[in-house]
Amino acid sequence: MAAAPALAPAKVNLFLHVGPLDADGYHPLVSLVAFADVGDRISVAPSDRLSLTVTGPFGAGLEGEGDNLVLRAVRALATAAGLPEPGLAFTLDKRLPIAAGLGGGSSDAGAALKLARDALGLSMSDEALADVAATVGADGPMCLHARAAWAEGRGDLLTFEPRLPPLPAVLINPGVPSPTGAVYRGYDAVPPALADRPAPPADWSLPTVLNWLSAQRNDLQPPALSLQPAIARALDAAADLSGVRLVRMSGSGATVFALFDTPAAAQAAAKHLSEQRSGLWVYPTVLS
Repeated sequence: MAAAPALAPAKVNLFLHVGPLDADGYHPLVSLVAFADVGDRISVAPSDRLSLTVTGPFGAGLEGEGDNLVLRAVRALATAAGLPEPGLAFTLDKRLPIAAGLGGGSSDAGAALKLARDALGLSMSDEALADVAATVGADGPMCLHARAAWAEGRGDLLTFEPRLPPLPAVLINPGVPSPTGAVYRGYDAVPPALADRPAPPADWSLPTVLNWLSAQRNDLQPPALSLQPAIARALDAAADLSGVRLVRMSGSGATVFALFDTPAAAQAAAKHLSEQRSGLWVYPTVLS
């Protein structure tokens, strides 16, 4: 019997401070990440072999990707548990844009790991699963936990932040990819910033947090804009929304988020933007 589909939520970098390339070829970073109530859906059923079927509005973008992060993560789980490759058939309903700065692939892998753990009857904690998730990318552990957190180092050093209030938001994607590698190469072409961790807000009320976030930055936003001018147009469209408090790009792009004081304001803004700009992917959500 197939398990109920699991949500693989979108990850949003509320800010992203990036340092210069280190001797190992990585960029140190500091970020505060939150997760949306929108994302991909993934389900699993017993099978005679390990497989992945991709459906959904953005499924075509993964066609021909024979070694999807879901399959890599499940194979890594089997190795960690000392098991042969499991007979599990996964179905991924791809609802998030691809190369969008929302951690979609890593979140898919995290949800798949939890489903596989349960399907195989493994007594592994989420912390142990996070170690497996780390083998498929630096975002793996944070996306497996899917909890608001400070992320440092390469994004794998996590400090959970339970004080973050729910943030009413609208996610906006301009319909263009923003490949992480190209954005980082653009970042490296100019004098780098620092991976500085700001002091936390004076308190964690919504107004204070919104003001505090406005003083932070996403260091990958300028190079992403130079590669994809459509992101700048999405930022401008978001900045024109009624009641918007903060507009910023997430991760390496191309998705933009806009923050509001209330869910009703976010929903009204999303409705207005969808009616005015049909070429954008627009989704109201709450980040937490």
